[in-house]
Amino acid sequence: QVQLVESGGGLVQPGGSLRLSCAASGLTFSSYAMAWFRQAPGKEREFVAGISWSYGGTLLAVSVKGRFTISRDNAKNTVYLQMNSLKPEDTAVYYCGARKPPFTVRRYDYPYWGQGTQVTVSS
Repeated sequence: QVQLVESGGGLVQPGGSLRLSCAASGLTFSSYAMAWFRQAPGKEREFVAGISWSYGGTLLAVSVKGRFTISRDNAKNTVYLQMNSLKPEDTAVYYCGARKPPFTVRRYDYPYWGQGTQVTVSS
């Protein structure tokens, strides 16, 4: 069975940093594109960042570009989201999604999801 397990969330002050991890299993890891989405209460789940496992190309949402970095470690079957200069508006549950290439920014295109990890940015 495909499993995606996020970790690394928590409570941080504005301007702080977190690194989220998504460990994948049950799939051919190099054959899947990965993405991070986030969802705040009362809002739609929105695209944050995506990465191709095969080619390494990345795409970040304008709202996080310059602050967040997505990366992967194929040996560990893990994708990361390094989050710097965090803002209160970054507060959300962050989800890891997987799909066969190419990756997209549409949540509907992702058949596999993790359980989410909470990120709260507050002073």
